[in-house]
Amino acid sequence: MIFFVKLTDLIANSSINIMKKIYYLKTCNTCLRILKAINPSSDVILQDIKSEPITVAQVEAMRELSGSYESLFSKRAKLYKEMGLKDQNLTERDFKNYILQHYTFLKRPVIIVNDVIFIGNSKNVIAKAEEAI
Repeated sequence: MIFFVKLTDLIANSSINIMKKIYYLKTCNTCLRILKAINPSSDVILQDIKSEPITVAQVEAMRELSGSYESLFSKRAKLYKEMGLKDQNLTERDFKNYILQHYTFLKRPVIIVNDVIFIGNSKNVIAKAEEAI
């Protein structure tokens, strides 16, 4: 007799973690401070988005979890102002393309724990991410 178990059922009934990942910028003092505070265990994958750029698949997966590309987009980025983007009506497609074009447009850090995403560096977001990790 062969049994089939859905992966989601297996996870729900065990302590298995599919993925813990942090997208950050190694040259960003805020990201480094947050990483130090969170002190991620060895099962957390760290990806420096400058030395290892995010892929289309990764940003699409982030969007699935967050609900929009705009929620992943940093309007604090220096390039956002320099390129005059704040004066434009950007679409979801624009947000996605800019995030893929330059790492500075991804709001940081992005922390993913299984199917939950934490975006940005607000105290509230980081506190919830710490609990989840």
